[in-house]
Amino acid sequence: MLKTVLLSLVVGTQFGGSFAANAQSSYPFVDKTFAVPEELQTPDFKLRMLAISDVVKDYDAVISSKSQLLELFPHWGGWPEGLTIEDNLIDLGWHHREFTNRTSFAYTVVSLDGSQVLGCVYINPTRKSGFDASVSFWARESNQGDPADVALETAVKEWIAKHWPFESVAYPGRDIPLADWAQLSTVPR
Repeated sequence: MLKTVLLSLVVGTQFGGSFAANAQSSYPFVDKTFAVPEELQTPDFKLRMLAISDVVKDYDAVISSKSQLLELFPHWGGWPEGLTIEDNLIDLGWHHREFTNRTSFAYTVVSLDGSQVLGCVYINPTRKSGFDASVSFWARESNQGDPADVALETAVKEWIAKHWPFESVAYPGRDIPLADWAQLSTVPR
């Protein structure tokens, strides 16, 4: 019953409800002719579009990595503090809608057999001067130091460089300190 109610909430809000208006960015990101990569597969993990069907596994990964996420993303307003599974479902619906609208792209990082969410990759537009995209990602806290975690950053950067149309990509909190990122000027739309 709860699954049906939650699915109805997401489907109803994605297609005409109040959530749909909030889920869409007004900032164009990729050209309509660009073929958005469906996945990236490595020997250790796979990236694919984050979907509402991932809610339980994604929630487990987020909650089990909460302290790490708060540290990695202090600029995200305290996420995931206080996150409920219902909130997570709404977030996944939002990410799904943005992906299908081509305004930002959230990929889940899953084990090769799909049994576990290992993290997430977010590819977003930015108005920061000198950059046309911002990429953030995280790996499950319990996987820190294992081959999947060590390989994630390298794989993501190579994938973005080879398969995406961006000229200058920022990796806030990785290649540029968050304090420096916050201080960069923005360009008008």
